[in-house]
Amino acid sequence: MKCTRRAWIASAATVVAGVLGFGIGRWTDEVPARGTAPDAPLIGIASLTDENYSRAVRQAGGIPIVLPNSGEAAADVDRYLELLDGLLLPGGWDIPPEEYGEERHETVEVLDDDRYQFERKLSRAWIERSDKPLLGICLGGQWINVSSGGTLVQDIPSEFDGLNHRSDGHAVILEPDSRLARIFGATELDVNSSHHQAVDKLGKGLRIVARCPDGVVEATETADPDRFLIGVQWHPEKLMPENEQQTKLLKAFVEAARAGREERVVR
Repeated sequence: MKCTRRAWIASAATVVAGVLGFGIGRWTDEVPARGTAPDAPLIGIASLTDENYSRAVRQAGGIPIVLPNSGEAAADVDRYLELLDGLLLPGGWDIPPEEYGEERHETVEVLDDDRYQFERKLSRAWIERSDKPLLGICLGGQWINVSSGGTLVQDIPSEFDGLNHRSDGHAVILEPDSRLARIFGATELDVNSSHHQAVDKLGKGLRIVARCPDGVVEATETADPDRFLIGVQWHPEKLMPENEQQTKLLKAFVEAARAGREERVVR
């Protein structure tokens, strides 16, 4: 019964997302490519703020499902845990510092309350109660750290002597033994940058796997070698499809979601 229900949902999502360009809770302006593979995984995108996210998921071979964050959305988290094959936490404004036990810096611009409450519950549940793939981008990477018990540098220029990570691209250095380095096939790459916050105290079960040469943390991943759980501060979705290297990250994420779904079906 569960497989039949899952197959029906996948078929419906393929028709909806693959033909009409519609994600749960939101219309999109872009018509996606046709011919979605029958085994394409369902990738939830929390609180869509930019069409680049859904486009990138489609280009990587997944079916993007946009999760609404208004009203009673937090009540649907259990259903998302069951039905989705992977979760992408996108960029956005700042997590209220009260969430990680700090007073608010004057530069902080917090998320609206609906989105805050929804992503707070969703990110924690996905990390603690699921082993399905999770990719956090910019704010999404910060959610991974905070929901794992970590804290954030609230304003990089204030704490790193005027450094600017809001508009300038820069290099990042990856740990050679990290999943991220294996995905990219490199230990150094150039990325875009539009953030003023970053990981400070590292959350439980995570490891730092990339830094800017100036010392700012640029990526984390789970210490569990069997799980895909990665948070990056840059925006790979904005560089796709022209940047083949950054495309590798989204493709690896979608492939992990597809492989995990196949394993669950076999069980």
